Amino acid sequence: MFEEQSDGAVRAGGPRVVALTEQGAAAAPVPSQAPSQVPTQGTRAVEHGGVEGILRRQAMRESAARTYARSLPIVPVRARGLTIEGADGRRYLDCLSGAGTLALGHNHPVVLEAVRGVLDSGAPLHVLDLATPVKDAFTTELFACLPPALAADARIQFCGPAGTDAVEAALKLVRTATGRSGLLAFTGAYHGMTAGALGASGGAPDVRVTRLPFPQDFRCPFGVGGPEGARLGARWTESLLDDPKGGVPSPAAMIVEPVQGEGGVFPAPDAWLRRMREITEARGIPLIADEVQTGVGRTGAFWGVDHAGVVPDVMVLSKAIGGSLPLAVIVYRSGLDVWAPGAHAGTFRGNQLAMAAGAATLAYVRKNRLAERAGALGERMLTALRGLASAHPCIGDVRGRGLMIGVELVDPDTGAPAQALAAAVRQECLNRGLIVELGGRNASVVRLLPPLTLTDEQAAAVLDRLSDAIPAAASHHPH
Repeated sequence: MFEEQSDGAVRAGGPRVVALTEQGAAAAPVPSQAPSQVPTQGTRAVEHGGVEGILRRQAMRESAARTYARSLPIVPVRARGLTIEGADGRRYLDCLSGAGTLALGHNHPVVLEAVRGVLDSGAPLHVLDLATPVKDAFTTELFACLPPALAADARIQFCGPAGTDAVEAALKLVRTATGRSGLLAFTGAYHGMTAGALGASGGAPDVRVTRLPFPQDFRCPFGVGGPEGARLGARWTESLLDDPKGGVPSPAAMIVEPVQGEGGVFPAPDAWLRRMREITEARGIPLIADEVQTGVGRTGAFWGVDHAGVVPDVMVLSKAIGGSLPLAVIVYRSGLDVWAPGAHAGTFRGNQLAMAAGAATLAYVRKNRLAERAGALGERMLTALRGLASAHPCIGDVRGRGLMIGVELVDPDTGAPAQALAAAVRQECLNRGLIVELGGRNASVVRLLPPLTLTDEQAAAVLDRLSDAIPAAASHHPH
């Protein structure tokens, strides 16, 4: 029987994190699920040279651009909820969750039921952008979850199945609607890997957008942090747009992440985000909210913009909206809907299985109030990690929102980002059966993106393993 694992961490000493369970705290609803079986095809693959053979063939055949496979040399064969089981029989607590895609964890019963329902119905699996009952149900559920002021006047464009294509669609939409080409984006941003999306990201090799400061406390670009740092950033933005000699013509849009994920897990301050909305609205600049990773309850509200009460003109959605399957859309004000038929298209924009899984996921998160659950549990995890930081000078900062958490590792003497130490922490976590990923400017931020169904017991196990891994890694990387 495959039972989801929540504890049993390998202990390596060091201070323990505080207990998370509070009197009367409600656990996330996690329905029971019949044990899954290792797929026959996977079993044959394991038998053909074993795990090492699979990994060796991957290294020989796949592109040098592969990423997660380099730092996580495991061969998953089955999974449920928070837990992945490798072909070698080891079990891992997965706090990567498909880079935030798995809002309900692996193979959640409502997702499996939705997918089987489509398969058993005989419905076509590929329909381009034709109307189907499955698509209608997905769109109806998505609109029920949107900020009401947007849902009342919204249009939806189904894109290619990756978030980066939805970003491309959003940029094409606003440029068509405004007749302008410029773009406002932020330092530290990440919007995808296709040309337009990458150009708006912080690591763009060629500057094709106006880059604005994103507020943060730990390394504030103005050296002050807090509300004053955010106020200065907003003031700079306003001054730049209104200066006739500023060199920034009226742009087609501003694009912003409510929490910068790849940039290092920096939540946008609510007051600052409201100010960005005021600045753009007063100047007729559409505001695009990139909710690819922050959407569907991840940050403790259904959408990241909900914390600030901001209603953007365009929302870019992917990852969790497909219920673990590929799906990406943009939702936008009807006044922007001026492009011609076929202005943005894609062969695989009608993924019926993803729409069914996505509708089931959206409904489950909404009905079971998992966003509120993520907010409460995430706050307790942040508190525990900040307590851990007080005992370890190599932890420079702990930040996040909801179940989108980052721990930045630094050289205790200089405060400089400690990339090698972060990589060592990731490996020590893996040794203890915990999967985490790195982010931030120098890949020095350990990121936690557990599923929204995380229980108190599982959260404690995750924190115990991380609290063991940090001193173990630090002992091998003295500053």
